[in-house]
Amino acid sequence: MNHSLALADNDAMLAVRFLLEIVSLVCVGTWAWRKTPAPWHWLLVIVLPLAVGWAWGTFTVPDDPSRDGNSDVHTPGPLRLLLELAVFFGAVAALHFADLRRAARWLLVVMAAYQILAYDRIGWLLSH
Repeated sequence: MNHSLALADNDAMLAVRFLLEIVSLVCVGTWAWRKTPAPWHWLLVIVLPLAVGWAWGTFTVPDDPSRDGNSDVHTPGPLRLLLELAVFFGAVAALHFADLRRAARWLLVVMAAYQILAYDRIGWLLSH
């Protein structure tokens, strides 16, 4: 695949993906705040997004064109795809279970649209 023509690797899509990553972390934190009792929500609102962000940044595919090419823990592409889908659609579930169902529906539409537009990234991950 010619990465210079890959839709998922252009600057606009990478910016959208970054924003969706941040939104996903915020959604996990929102769930933790709304659904865990005090004083635990003070801890979980920090720990859960940090854990998700750590997994996102650590388990990567070597030579991923959306990253700098380095990988902390070499991860097969299909496993990385499962991680990405779990984080993105886990954010939708987090909003749903935080009783923010309208926001969850809108985020589901945005996440699904992104995945459709990033079909070339999905293909790349499945082949690596």
